[in-house]
Amino acid sequence: MEIRNLGRSGLKISEIAYGNWLTHGSQVEEDAATACVRQALDEGITTFDTADVYANTAAESVLGRALKGERREGLEIFTKVYWPTGPGKHNDHGLSRKHIMESINGSLTRLGTDYVDLYQAHRYDDETPLEETMEAFADVVRQGKALYIGVSEWRADDIRRAHELARELKIPLVSNQPQYSMLWRVIEAEVVPTCEELGIGQIVWSPIAQGVLTGKYLPGQAPPAGSRATDEKGGANMIGRWMQDDVLERVQLLQPIAQEAGLTMAQLAVAWVLQNSNVSAAIIGASRPEQVTDNVKAAGVRLDEATLRAIDEAVDPVVERDPAQTRNPRRRDLGS
Repeated sequence: MEIRNLGRSGLKISEIAYGNWLTHGSQVEEDAATACVRQALDEGITTFDTADVYANTAAESVLGRALKGERREGLEIFTKVYWPTGPGKHNDHGLSRKHIMESINGSLTRLGTDYVDLYQAHRYDDETPLEETMEAFADVVRQGKALYIGVSEWRADDIRRAHELARELKIPLVSNQPQYSMLWRVIEAEVVPTCEELGIGQIVWSPIAQGVLTGKYLPGQAPPAGSRATDEKGGANMIGRWMQDDVLERVQLLQPIAQEAGLTMAQLAVAWVLQNSNVSAAIIGASRPEQVTDNVKAAGVRLDEATLRAIDEAVDPVVERDPAQTRNPRRRDLGS
């Protein structure tokens, strides 16, 4: 496992992080979830990402129990705030001071820790003044409940404004957590250049495009039984965008490229996102320990220029690059 700095901060994290969106507390039983966390630790992963909304708070609790007894100083624990976790009343969501201050306390209790290393705004809240949000985050940091602040799926101009406020408040805004893969490159045109300038690193989710880049979904064929594409609790609504024959045909062209590189298709996909110098870590998820072991083999892989060109030629016609596709909670379903 290789270690990278999170942006230009001094925080060092494993370049492959373990995330429990869609799995812990919902898709798999707790003993299986715990086995995956233990395998991640055995493989050298020290960075664990979750959110209060995952499985309506259950994912944080499962992760907290799975990490119990580990040396806290040897871990980097990340969580997020924005989406509702209560009955959905008017103050149960967003980035108001009230919701942030109440949510951090709930997350720390569920995770069984006095602080998180990174506390992230899970989406941008256009119903709350950004100044209020950043001042609340500053208080969370000064109270010692979070060491660093990050955002998730924010547009470049919003990241820039938040960074300016963070500098004024003297708190470390160090990361953005966007979706990023060979097929979904919407951050490349605007978000990445802005973040490179500001010293903000990307912690990317869905590097294998909800499993599509493993190659297991074949054009003209029904999805395998038990796969994510058939599981309404496991993100079938999100994977649907890729379940088109033109996409699946292009993905199959990656198979010989992966073989030539000595990698599985999943490893190739994870290694590809890690080639971007602004990416500090790629988040993997798993329902079985062997999936962790397989994906971790992408750590430290360096793809040569010929391989990168071959990947681009294979998938270019179906790649989404439009920066306007960066998520907006008013028009998008809940994502990682």
